[in-house]
Amino acid sequence: MTPNMSLFSVHAILLLSPDDRSRILTKYYSAPHVPPNTADHPGSNPYPTVKEQKAFEKGLLEKTNKSGGDIILYDGRVVVYKMEGDVMMYVVGGGEENEILLFGVVLALRDSLAILLKNATDKRTLIENYDLISLAIDEICDDGIILEVDPVVVASRVSRPPAQDVQLKGVDFSEQGVMNLLEIGKTKLAERMRQL
Repeated sequence: MTPNMSLFSVHAILLLSPDDRSRILTKYYSAPHVPPNTADHPGSNPYPTVKEQKAFEKGLLEKTNKSGGDIILYDGRVVVYKMEGDVMMYVVGGGEENEILLFGVVLALRDSLAILLKNATDKRTLIENYDLISLAIDEICDDGIILEVDPVVVASRVSRPPAQDVQLKGVDFSEQGVMNLLEIGKTKLAERMRQL
């Protein structure tokens, strides 16, 4: 039997709190064009309802709190996870999925959050920066397809521009100021052309 070859390798990315068993951020993915009545098709969402998702998450937390590893096979799915502060980060893939690929995703998530949040990866900080975390997950994985696993690239695409470093008080935005800027540009260009 040949395995189903598909780009849809991630079924879910979960950020859960093991202390109070609450969800911080959960994303379940399904392919946009899944044939009807096919639960085994790559990219199909195995947990379509919130009730099923919460039951899966509860069992997953119980199973991973006891074990000290980074990868388990749970409910017929490969699950890789990392504990960071008081947050468990999970990446769920199909039963036949490459564990190293999924582990790369969870490491990219952990490292990009460390860059974005300045190594303050705890539940409170994650909730306060929910927008950044959601964008980082979207940069890493889109509809179950892994896009980027370099945390520096993910953080650079997601990070906010520095607001306090820009000093606009001394800039002249009038018509004369723009004309002065244009003249300065012309003289600098003429100097560069004469040097060549």
